[in-house]
Amino acid sequence: MDEKTRRGGKLARFFQWLGSDLKDIGATFVQGDWKTRMSYLIMGFGQIARGQFVRGISMLVLQVLLLAFIVFFGWDYLSKITTLGTVESSMRGRVITYGDNSFFILLYGILTIVAVLVLIYLWRVNLRQNRDAQRTLALGKRLPTNARDASSLLNEHFDKTLLALPVLGIFIFTVLPIIFMICIAFTNYDKNHQPPGKLFSWVGLSNFKELFGIGANSNFGSTFFYVLLWTLVWAFFATFLTYFLGMAVAIMINKKGIRFKKLWRTILVMTIAVPQFVSLLYVGKMFATDGLVNAMLLRWGWIRTAIPFWTNPVYARILIIVINLWIGIPYTMLIVTGLLMNIPAELYESARIDGANAFQTFKSITLPYMLFVTGPFLLTQFIGHLNNFNVIFLLNKGQPQSMQLSNKAGATDLLVTWLYKITVEDNNYKIAAVIGIMVFIVTAVISLVVYNTMPSVKDEEGFQ
Repeated sequence: MDEKTRRGGKLARFFQWLGSDLKDIGATFVQGDWKTRMSYLIMGFGQIARGQFVRGISMLVLQVLLLAFIVFFGWDYLSKITTLGTVESSMRGRVITYGDNSFFILLYGILTIVAVLVLIYLWRVNLRQNRDAQRTLALGKRLPTNARDASSLLNEHFDKTLLALPVLGIFIFTVLPIIFMICIAFTNYDKNHQPPGKLFSWVGLSNFKELFGIGANSNFGSTFFYVLLWTLVWAFFATFLTYFLGMAVAIMINKKGIRFKKLWRTILVMTIAVPQFVSLLYVGKMFATDGLVNAMLLRWGWIRTAIPFWTNPVYARILIIVINLWIGIPYTMLIVTGLLMNIPAELYESARIDGANAFQTFKSITLPYMLFVTGPFLLTQFIGHLNNFNVIFLLNKGQPQSMQLSNKAGATDLLVTWLYKITVEDNNYKIAAVIGIMVFIVTAVISLVVYNTMPSVKDEEGFQ
């Protein structure tokens, strides 16, 4: 079955479900008693009339709060969301006349849309509860008491009670900003269109065309693909070098006959104990043109002129990858150390009896086991390095500048650090939002493709 057929099947199932649900709403009204029909207008009325005060009052309170928010606050913003405002603020003498604020119109407009969707969902739940209650009574059974409904929140429905606040927090601090950022990508919100003094408006796909270099006035295209390529190269080397070198360090420390194992592990863990904000800033200064490293090399006579660690793009990239090893190897070493102890000793004993050398043992036993167990960790590390703001920005802020790049991008900038510069330094929120969407797409595609091909996901029982 091809992709087009699958999509058609999903669309057909969605419309089938929608039709079935609308049919059920109509049947509930036709077959319902007066209590159920009143619940179409007043949520919770049927539950209250049947003695289920906990459910009924909860539904009624939620309806009143949502309707009050939509009618008395949100509707004013929602009505302007198609234009994002038309009246700019003005100043005559010392008197300021405030007009529309595009930022608040978009933000509260989105919140109002969410409130409407939540109200529709609760309205549908309210109808189902009335339908089920009416059928239960028709069968001669008793409805759950108020005490039973309240106690269920701490028993069979405790998962919903426990997750209510975390889900609300995720929506407010994660989902809502993502939706807002996606919307900003379709506007002209930048330093020339900043509320409250100025308004911004919808511009469709213009920002995406500008980022990809489509159009005569666009100078983002080559820079974007250049930064994207370096981001992928950096993530690849930063992930796999720290992984395999960390594994090698763990194997060497755990090897029989090695003394002071706790000391070596403690020394390596010290790089984790020191905050990166301190250590990376210090290391960045060490490798500056007038830093400690160049000063020592010049004093010893090993070099005649200072090495341009941070002003040469090639040197800067190599140095960043090497410094990241110093930070990343201890993490991998700690994880691998615990896993090495779980590999059955009988496997190594059998390999030695069969005449396998150290490399063959590592290739056939240690490495397959490590890749199987740490596959998800490896993927997480790769995605983390795609968005590794600290290492790049604290070491050299994405420098040096290159003639091939524009729009504040440096030769070692990742997409995430470039996004930061465009947002904070240039106030170009529209392009920053587009870059944020592209970062999400890149990480999501890589995560889905790699995760679904991992042996630990596809063949867990086979490995065991």
